[in-house]
Amino acid sequence: MTENADGLVPEILLRAYASGIFPMAESRDHEKLFWVDPNRRGVLPLDAFHISRSLARRMRRGNYTISLNEDFEGVLVACADRSETWISQEIHGLYTSLYELGHAHSIEVWQEDILVGGVYGVTLGAAFFGESMFSRRTDGSKLALAHLVAHLRKCGFVLFDTQFLTPHLARLGAIEISRTAYRALLDDALEIEANILAHPLPGIGDPIA
Repeated sequence: MTENADGLVPEILLRAYASGIFPMAESRDHEKLFWVDPNRRGVLPLDAFHISRSLARRMRRGNYTISLNEDFEGVLVACADRSETWISQEIHGLYTSLYELGHAHSIEVWQEDILVGGVYGVTLGAAFFGESMFSRRTDGSKLALAHLVAHLRKCGFVLFDTQFLTPHLARLGAIEISRTAYRALLDDALEIEANILAHPLPGIGDPIA
């Protein structure tokens, strides 16, 4: 279900997330936004993240570093750096404002001081609403997600909303649920206080499963 989302400001955007809807643009250059309320919702159960053997080996090698909110702008730009994207200039500005308000966050993956992967999203209560992710090197986004999931669990989050279910996310443990089931999980998560800054980000070599 969609409708026009003109005149969107950060406060309205947060209320929309609390109601189970989110905005998108048709393309990078499209000026208008619209609301999305999927019949089927993707979620990543925080106790069911799947680490493949190849990802586990890459993590054991440890030739990368992880950071939280160190380069939100860089992650946002990298997520939009593809031939087709829904991250328009208005989306960019809105989520930058949410970051400045403390409601949007990014996880960055670095190799030799180069940003090679990451994910960003929005937090409300004990819910994390994943928006987009990117990889510039093998498993960049998977590493970001693995550390993010571990961090969210440590900080008391109970819901990781992925909006849609993709084959990539399904391989990592994400599932699809009905709109009704999602709204129930969201209502419960909004009743819980959680803070993504409450604990240090899990470091390389720390247990994350």
